[in-house]
Amino acid sequence: MTSLAQTDPEIFAAIEQERHRQTHKLELIASENFVSEAVLEAQGSILTHKYAEGYPGRRYYGGCEYVDQAENLALSRVKQLFHADYANVQPHSGTQANMAVYFAIMAPGDTIMGMDLAHGGHLSHGAVKNFSGQLYRSVTYGVRRVTGEVDFDTLEGLLREHRPKVLVAGASAYPRILDFARFGRLARQYEAYLLVDIAHIAGIIAAGLHPSPVPEADFVTSTTHKTLRGPRGGLILAKEKYGKILDNQIFPGIQGGPLMHTIAAKAVAFKEALRSSFKRYQQQILTNARTMAEEFKQRGYSLISGGTDNHLILLDLTPIDLTGQVAEKALDQAGITVNKNAIPYDPRPPMVTSGIRIGTPAVTTRGMKEAEMRVIVELIDQALSDPHDSDRLQRIRAQVKDFCHQYPLFSPEWET
Repeated sequence: MTSLAQTDPEIFAAIEQERHRQTHKLELIASENFVSEAVLEAQGSILTHKYAEGYPGRRYYGGCEYVDQAENLALSRVKQLFHADYANVQPHSGTQANMAVYFAIMAPGDTIMGMDLAHGGHLSHGAVKNFSGQLYRSVTYGVRRVTGEVDFDTLEGLLREHRPKVLVAGASAYPRILDFARFGRLARQYEAYLLVDIAHIAGIIAAGLHPSPVPEADFVTSTTHKTLRGPRGGLILAKEKYGKILDNQIFPGIQGGPLMHTIAAKAVAFKEALRSSFKRYQQQILTNARTMAEEFKQRGYSLISGGTDNHLILLDLTPIDLTGQVAEKALDQAGITVNKNAIPYDPRPPMVTSGIRIGTPAVTTRGMKEAEMRVIVELIDQALSDPHDSDRLQRIRAQVKDFCHQYPLFSPEWET
């Protein structure tokens, strides 16, 4: 990046420092991943120059014939990947994908019902500080205190009482398989639209390793990063009959010009996800998460729901008298990046929390497998055993750096 280094050395330095952080630290945030070099090249391409308001074949600008090719490839690939009738790849984020669906089928004041943010839901599923909880009347369901899994009995009671216009299934910190068939039956029984947000588990679904919501849901939204391992962005899948209203809500409803460089990068990621290696990659993500869960349990840690069926683990730190805030800070000093996270029925405030969320996509991308997961749990355990010992944390940080040197950010194993 010689031009950037000369033009703006401060930004160049920030990028290089971030490159160093990603290379030499363990990235365990469940919503983050490392894309391929091909995705990076598409994202950083000259397609960033092109305005393309509208859709392929019906743009408001001229000169769109080549970006049309990119968007059409993204559309055909994502529909093939998820066996969907309709797709829109223009949303800038998962939240904007959700916004487009809400605006298409709800009026302000209608009722939306999603998983409680404190139980693993997402801001855009009706949280009071989010537009979804401000424009709409929000009702939330949660998980059982004992099992940590969705409480369908209470959920059905809420459906019966409140008759929401939209039922949202999906989560940002839920480690178990979501029963989309049951969500679908309940939505139909109580005459609600079913929106399934698969942002975290899209890659696992695409690989056929988690039930797909596409046959059950009216609408499916997702981000394109996380387990799907593409650029940061969003997408919508739906039944064809909803295509026109969804297209109109994205543009001109809530967005102007789409980011054509990002759409091209999405197309590359979708092509990569159609490879046979992608299923092996997703299987390794799941195996790594289960390995870490078992290793934590053997060391006496408490896991919400007792384990995991997907790419993430939610550790309950209350038995060891730690807050998520303290644990996140200590692990960061030790070269291990996680995020503090609320646990169901958490007595602590959201900026403190009683848990941490740990995910395996990024370390799996680097080629790490079961043996490496055991090493990582050992390093985490060492750090959390005395989170205020700075010297100890610095020693662990040096171990982490040496460990990371063995695993490049762009592992060739998943590229063929």
